[in-house]
Amino acid sequence: MALLKVSQMAMSCKDPIATEKFYTKYFGFKRSRVAPIGNNEQIVFIKLGDMYLELFQAKGETPVPPTDKDGPTYPAWRHFGFQVDDVDAKLAEMGKDAKITLGPLNFDTFIPGWRTVWVSDPDGNIVEISQGYVDQDNPPLLEAS
Repeated sequence: MALLKVSQMAMSCKDPIATEKFYTKYFGFKRSRVAPIGNNEQIVFIKLGDMYLELFQAKGETPVPPTDKDGPTYPAWRHFGFQVDDVDAKLAEMGKDAKITLGPLNFDTFIPGWRTVWVSDPDGNIVEISQGYVDQDNPPLLEAS
């Protein structure tokens, strides 16, 4: 198989600049490009490592109620996650901008040292912030169907 990596996620935002400020201030993204797409509209690209978020101006209201806890349980992206060294320190850094939807919770039963909290971004998207997650040594193989 040829090299494959995650490239970008696109988000429609009520206020793309507020969304950009949230991800640049708290998660280290940097603006990488602004692309005009006509009709006085633009896409703002922000980057973290090799991962881009494409921020588009929303053209309407969300047709479903806002999600809470760790994200929607219907078919959708449930949440976007970041690893940090210390969940409590990240929450303290974020202050009032940390709109907690669930947690912090400890998952020591599953993975010793794993601690997670979920917050919402300016558009109500759920963002997971966790510490201590590690891969399983020998996860079971996917069974063919």
